[in-house]
Amino acid sequence: MKLGLIADTHMPGAIRNLWPQVFEAFHDVDAILHAGDLHTLEIVDRLGEIAPTWVAAGNGDVGIIDERLQDIWALDFQGFDVGMIHQFPSPARRSSEHLKSYAQRYFGEQLPEILIYGHTHLESIHHVDDLLCINPGSPTLPQNQSLRLGTIGTLELAPGRATATILQLTDHGVTAHADIAPYSFSR
Repeated sequence: MKLGLIADTHMPGAIRNLWPQVFEAFHDVDAILHAGDLHTLEIVDRLGEIAPTWVAAGNGDVGIIDERLQDIWALDFQGFDVGMIHQFPSPARRSSEHLKSYAQRYFGEQLPEILIYGHTHLESIHHVDDLLCINPGSPTLPQNQSLRLGTIGTLELAPGRATATILQLTDHGVTAHADIAPYSFSR
């Protein structure tokens, strides 16, 4: 199973139509997880034409009411507990105890194995204790800067194995992110 990961599209404020490279990269995914700040349901409708799409409501999504948006999601894909939330502390800057406490506030004692989040526009993959944290970054406003080709991600799940990859959008499609190697773990 392959999941498309995306966050912080900020549409139509940042850009009217999402880069076509995103749709090309997601052409073969089984589901799409959008970690919030979409600003309009139009992008959910477009992504939903590719695969079922879930959205963690972001701070910029106030007033958007739709069954595909929730503050948090606790989902099961291929036997993996996958959580999604818009705002989450940076695993590069916070202790594992802080991250666990924050996650428990939203997910309870049964934490997900994999957590998808957004908000910072900073793409990253961190495995902290028993929690794989993935921020796909932003395809439109990477690094929280100006409008340009940014990042998305994929999560490939097989029985007992997960592989997260950050993808850089380019003029010619997508490529593996130069600074963030794909991350795999088995259980």
